[in-house]
Amino acid sequence: MRAYFSRRFIGAVPLLIGIAVISFVFMHAMPGGPRALYGKSRGMTDERREQIRVNMGLDQPVPVQLGKWLLNLAQGDLGDSIIQNRPVSEVMLERVAPTLRLVILAIALSIVLALVAGISSALWRYSFIDHAISALAFIGLAMPVFWLGLMLQLFFAVQLGWLPSADMTDGPGSDPGFFANLDRIILPALTLALGTVGSWSRYIRTSMLEVINQDYIRTARAKGLREVLVIMRHTLRNALIPFVTVVAIDIPFFLTGAVVTEKIFSWPGLGRLFFDTLGSRDYPVLMGLLVYSAVLIVLANILADLVYGWLDPRIKYK
Repeated sequence: MRAYFSRRFIGAVPLLIGIAVISFVFMHAMPGGPRALYGKSRGMTDERREQIRVNMGLDQPVPVQLGKWLLNLAQGDLGDSIIQNRPVSEVMLERVAPTLRLVILAIALSIVLALVAGISSALWRYSFIDHAISALAFIGLAMPVFWLGLMLQLFFAVQLGWLPSADMTDGPGSDPGFFANLDRIILPALTLALGTVGSWSRYIRTSMLEVINQDYIRTARAKGLREVLVIMRHTLRNALIPFVTVVAIDIPFFLTGAVVTEKIFSWPGLGRLFFDTLGSRDYPVLMGLLVYSAVLIVLANILADLVYGWLDPRIKYK
């Protein structure tokens, strides 16, 4: 197994390099940029603007800039933020913890709700419960993230006053711990979670229906095993194998959905940082965020391979 995952990690390196190159090319192809940003300043002279351009390396050809950026990236140097004038890694490090809190809680909520809905639909298929869950699933799939977040704010924060609507923490770097201020994270986490519950519950329902009619399930029942153990130990465990793939593929949804969600709820995470720096054309920070997201997605897929082996011992990594 160690050799298998070593090959996976080595194979991920060209992929990450390709993503880094594409990110660099597209960022430099976008209109505006640092030159236009400093050009808006009325007190900026041509000599000063040219000096800044030379200091940032923008006077060199794009291939040379790309080579230097990749070399620095291999050493863990993401460059300096144009707006904040400090290292990109330092800017991102302040926002990592809030985003991880939000994404981890949203994924956990999605899995729990999807399991409950999917198992219920499979056990009582074609019943009123199945039809009601199916209708709610399709409604959830049709709702945009930004609209859902605003509606949750309106109902739970404005109308009922149960939860805060925005200003989730005191600012970047002030988060005291993972389990702190849980009342402030419920609405943004629920907004992210409900976007995938509908599709995930349908996958679980389909997988459960495929497994529940297998011969070994009937054998387990014939031996007198309790129905709860049949469902949880035999049916669900085998039905989760394709579901793990779906979860790994949908990890980018939580990262991209966090951009809108964090902006709506004023959550000081990486998503809000991406939204703010996109408007200010802070390209080093944007490229750092794209590379960070790509690394998380690759790690999520490798983690899914580990879960396969835990769910099904027949899977061997050789």
